[in-house]
Amino acid sequence: MLKVKIVRLNKQAVLPVYATAYAAGMDISACLQEPITIDPFTTALIPSGFAIELPEGYEAQLRPRSGLALRFLISLPNTPATIDADYRGEVKVILINYGKDPFTVCHGDRIAQMVVAKVEKVSFEEVDDISATARGEGGFGHTGTAAR
Repeated sequence: MLKVKIVRLNKQAVLPVYATAYAAGMDISACLQEPITIDPFTTALIPSGFAIELPEGYEAQLRPRSGLALRFLISLPNTPATIDADYRGEVKVILINYGKDPFTVCHGDRIAQMVVAKVEKVSFEEVDDISATARGEGGFGHTGTAAR
């Protein structure tokens, strides 16, 4: 198991935790002095109260929680958000309210998931042409849309 260093920046911070034995992501909780209300179609930057030290070659991805998305239309506008291995600041989550009602975030609320993943560095080789495939230049929706 990969060891990642973590520091509490606020003694009230809830550290990331896997909710179940096979969970891919750890729950990230809000660390707030007072609740923050997010009006419809606006964003808020929510602090977690901790910082992490990822090893070189890894990133942490922040992703929405499915329950918040389903019930309240709360998501992350930049999903997945990337935390690079050289970032040492507080982990913060940008939440957006796509719903029609204001949504209030309170201290300790689980607001996102964090997945730590290995990152492969690549270098590009400029060439005159690339190989052909059956798909070719077929892009968005090229295989059709779902039946309605």
